[in-house]
Amino acid sequence: MLPPKKVHPQVKLGLHPANKHRERYDFRALVQTSPELAPFVKMNPYGDESVDFFDPKAVKLLNKALLKHFYGINYWDIPEGYLCPPIPGRADYLHHLADLPASGKMGIVPAGNSIRCLDIGTGANCIYPILGNRLYGWSFVGTEIDPKAKENAEEIISKNPCLAGEIEIRLQKKSGDIFKNMILAGEYFDLTLCNPPFYSSAEEAGSESRRKTSNLNGKRISKPVLNFGGISNELWGEGGEEKFIQRMIAESRQFSIQCGWFSALVSKSAHLPGIYHSLKQADASEIRTIEMSQGNKISRIIAWKFISQS
Repeated sequence: MLPPKKVHPQVKLGLHPANKHRERYDFRALVQTSPELAPFVKMNPYGDESVDFFDPKAVKLLNKALLKHFYGINYWDIPEGYLCPPIPGRADYLHHLADLPASGKMGIVPAGNSIRCLDIGTGANCIYPILGNRLYGWSFVGTEIDPKAKENAEEIISKNPCLAGEIEIRLQKKSGDIFKNMILAGEYFDLTLCNPPFYSSAEEAGSESRRKTSNLNGKRISKPVLNFGGISNELWGEGGEEKFIQRMIAESRQFSIQCGWFSALVSKSAHLPGIYHSLKQADASEIRTIEMSQGNKISRIIAWKFISQS
């Protein structure tokens, strides 16, 4: 006997009002755009068209279809095992980020490539620069410590003419540095963003993955399932998310007049007190905490600046 059919809301109210993905996926339209997705679209136990979100290949093909259908990206691929980010949530970060400078300009969101953004840890997927450019026309510098990820991001850019001249990827050769040698003398960035490594170790990442998968399946899982992928520097780092953001804050002070808003995703609210303490020590002039939700997942953006913006 099938479980009772879930009644899904027509609009995902947790997402930003400007997000293109507030409505449920139209898999027929996505398959028409990207026929390679078709074999992975099936009826789920509730009688809805969907894909198996535990299948990394299905998740990657869904991303390719979304990028092509909504953003005009005809080529997008990532090496096996690299992070395959959920696009609605990534787009949400950018929409909320766009509200920061808009709040000081009568709600008008700044657009065009004169708005320069710095993406810390772009990754092989290059997702934030792609979405930010296609949504708002912003230009991007992305930083990356992994040469293979940098090479893949540059391949995506080179194979999509719409991105030509809009995105630059810089290799960070010192893993302990974040902004140093990435923000050059005389440069100014209106916005900086970062999706920091969530975990402090591979063991913590695996344990959390098993817990989430077990909760979703209703079964105990002994092997982690990283359906969205992710290599070591994408998922974990020494001290985890909180320590990484605290390092960002300390270093950002050195570039206070070269950036408008600094920001980072914060996955756990328990990390906020330590982050606020670091921001106070750094003498940030303004701090914003922006909550986001996608389904059952709650996260937030922490944003700060050091100088008043007109």
